[in-house]
Amino acid sequence: MGRNAKTGDAPSSADSVYLQQGDKLYKALFSRKTIDKIPEYYDCVHDLLNTSAVQELGEYTHHKGTTRLQHSLNVSYYNFLLCRKLHFDACSAARAGLLHDLFLYDRKQHEPVEGEGNHAVGHPKVAFFNAAEMFPINDREGDMIANHMWPLSPHMPHFRETWVIQFVDKACALGEISCLAARISRSKIRLAAAFSLTLLVRLTIRL
Repeated sequence: MGRNAKTGDAPSSADSVYLQQGDKLYKALFSRKTIDKIPEYYDCVHDLLNTSAVQELGEYTHHKGTTRLQHSLNVSYYNFLLCRKLHFDACSAARAGLLHDLFLYDRKQHEPVEGEGNHAVGHPKVAFFNAAEMFPINDREGDMIANHMWPLSPHMPHFRETWVIQFVDKACALGEISCLAARISRSKIRLAAAFSLTLLVRLTIRL
């Protein structure tokens, strides 16, 4: 489906506001660079970041120690790196990662509607419908969003990138939780760093 052209240019000054969380520039967990320094990744997602829906994810806590926007950025970035290394569709992987949890409610206070199931089962469907309504997503991106929680979700992945995002999502969640534990107990910082995203980072290209 249609998509903005990707020029490879550096982010414009008009985009710069969307590169910040408070007084910090966006960067993925354990990444050494902010996303404005990674144009091949930023070109894939900048139009999504420039939307109120994606920005609103920053208002919700996710895995206690981070926001849903930061978690989505983590998944997006590492999904991009791993799919690029595997010669899969890295740009679709980046976009789906940023949208995979596009549900705009507090999951602890949310009352599921009839037939939706619990949050783990229902939120991929909600995220998919939100993404499809708000953005021009392709079939590959839609499958990654809708089925990233399989086998909890009813449909088996149709694309190889969907298998990747399942792994990346869980690895990022472990990384985020481990970093929270490390902040609580500083003596465990080395264990947290080693346990969380070591395998994922080794499989990808360090930027």
